[in-house]
Amino acid sequence: MRGSDAQVGVAGDTLNTAIYLKRTAPELTVDYITCLGDDPFSAQITDFITAQNIGTGDIRNLEGKSPGLYAITTNEVGERAFTYWRNASAARQMFQYENAYDFSLLDSYDVVYLSGITAAILPNAVRFALIEWLKASEARVVYDSNYRPKLWEDAATAQSVTQAFWSIADVALPSVDDEMALFEETEPAVARRFLTTAKCGALKRGDQGPLSLGETIDQTYAPAQKVVDTTAAGDSFNGGYLGALLSGQSQRAALKSGHDCASRVVQHRGAIIPE
Repeated sequence: MRGSDAQVGVAGDTLNTAIYLKRTAPELTVDYITCLGDDPFSAQITDFITAQNIGTGDIRNLEGKSPGLYAITTNEVGERAFTYWRNASAARQMFQYENAYDFSLLDSYDVVYLSGITAAILPNAVRFALIEWLKASEARVVYDSNYRPKLWEDAATAQSVTQAFWSIADVALPSVDDEMALFEETEPAVARRFLTTAKCGALKRGDQGPLSLGETIDQTYAPAQKVVDTTAAGDSFNGGYLGALLSGQSQRAALKSGHDCASRVVQHRGAIIPE
């Protein structure tokens, strides 16, 4: 939303990434997993995801529930702020069946991507049960901490859960601003931490371009010509990067693919730009 103008659409950090991943690598099978309700908005969300050529077969619809809602406002230089109404979101019940946890629907996937927002909306016991399940899984785990303080109980919990996910991530896609805010570190300290611990991935640094993790890459990245809206900048980077990486391209090519995708997205309003 900007000024008095508002648009209603379907988006969300993991969905944004899934869409840009599919656009970057249309040959890959990409499915989206969440819980929705039985209301018209939930049906609209499912239809939108299907229209993006993303599988919806593992989306669970819960009787009497509805999807979460959030608003994004942007300032004159395109930076965004979030307002959330997600306490009753159906997605908070992911992997929960009659007081039991079940992650078996993830068995069929080679790669599982999730974010700090995914983790934040789950009950704490489910978070750590999911982490233990992923430890034993053969799937590659991709994580983006995507820190939104208002979604967490407190900073200490967010730190604990985020550290646990970083410890199992096969591909790490942190943003430097999020990590600085969450762990109260300087930018060089964040970079040192991930250069030391990450197996593979990229530290997103805005118009500086990504810092390669797991492999030393020295290349330059052209900044976006004009930043209109930074919504989904990190998500679109993730999608472009993963699309290239999972298609068998090099780390160098994947970094450039991610940066180029994000550069295009921030020059448009909204999270999902026209193809």
